[in-house]
Amino acid sequence: MKISIICDDRYEATKLATLIFIKEGKETFITGILNIVKNELVISLKDKSAHSILLRDGTDVEKFADFIQSVIDKEHQIVSTSILENVVEIVKE
Repeated sequence: MKISIICDDRYEATKLATLIFIKEGKETFITGILNIVKNELVISLKDKSAHSILLRDGTDVEKFADFIQSVIDKEHQIVSTSILENVVEIVKE
């Protein structure tokens, strides 16, 4: 299953891609969504840190939250992420 998430800018896209998935170890670092405020998403990571990511709009935030929930629940795992300008493509299986 694949999804494209549009971020506020390239910096936010790079931040999202690197925070949720590490390619070498095929690890998913995100452990939860702490808060959603308009187009801002606050996620928690395995190291107990919290990070804010700005997406294009509330629709992209909802789309990402729905997509990532099965990964957080360990029903699926992320297998790749790629960045094209301000768009992050995430693939899970």
